[in-house]
Amino acid sequence: MANSTEISGTIFKIKRFSVHDGPGIRTSVFLKGCPLNCIWCHSPEGISPEITIWYDKSLCIACGECVKACPNKALTLKINPEDLIEIDRQLCCLSGDCVKVCPTSAIQFTGITTSAADILAEVEKDMLFYKESGGGVTLTGGEPFYQAAFAEEILELCRKRNIHTAIESSLFCEKETLNRFLNLVDLFIVDMKLFDPQQHFRYTGKSNEIIKENIRFLADRGKDILIRIPMINNITDTEENITAIRSFINTIDIRIPIEYLSYNPLAGNNYKKLDIPFLLK
Repeated sequence: MANSTEISGTIFKIKRFSVHDGPGIRTSVFLKGCPLNCIWCHSPEGISPEITIWYDKSLCIACGECVKACPNKALTLKINPEDLIEIDRQLCCLSGDCVKVCPTSAIQFTGITTSAADILAEVEKDMLFYKESGGGVTLTGGEPFYQAAFAEEILELCRKRNIHTAIESSLFCEKETLNRFLNLVDLFIVDMKLFDPQQHFRYTGKSNEIIKENIRFLADRGKDILIRIPMINNITDTEENITAIRSFINTIDIRIPIEYLSYNPLAGNNYKKLDIPFLLK
């Protein structure tokens, strides 16, 4: 393991006082990068490991300061038929000049590069809440195992501070990678989207056989597991899919809980900010 000063990674959000990502009050750290490409992903800014910029028209006052600041002239202010900024992403060099001058934060980076030590410093701010509520830190994303070394370093630092740890993952990763985390994670929150391999490939771009094997792997080693199914209309919320997942989990361990997650209908707004198509439509 490299020293903490040598390990850095990219994140797109840290959410404090979270109560939906494991027991108690938690700090959720969102790591960038994911091997899946779910057409309903509510955090498309977390799919790519690369840091880019996005533009929120609802915050824009069309002042044009970003256009003036851009060294590559990648931004254009369009007055008609509506005030908005167009971004030529081929010209964008990610200098960040537009981000610095935007008075309303309408233009922002989709992530930052940071260190495990810096994340621990943020996590430690809420130690009192963890102790009182039985909470802790949850690594999510994106896919935390996409940046395995970075995630491992964060969790090792949390272990040294006796902070409860959880990881939210699709479990689409090599078993050798997963094995490195067995003693670092108290709770594995597994997003199991579709049981049928062909349907899983159709909607996520990957088969789910490795996911099923990894769930068995964790259960065989006595790890605490929580299964979550995102409720996507006419895709994952069908009776056939839910029954198949429940039957599969019950054959592994009937004590493993299953939760059903409502889908955020506003997820499409994040695709507009990135100028990418929202395929769920």
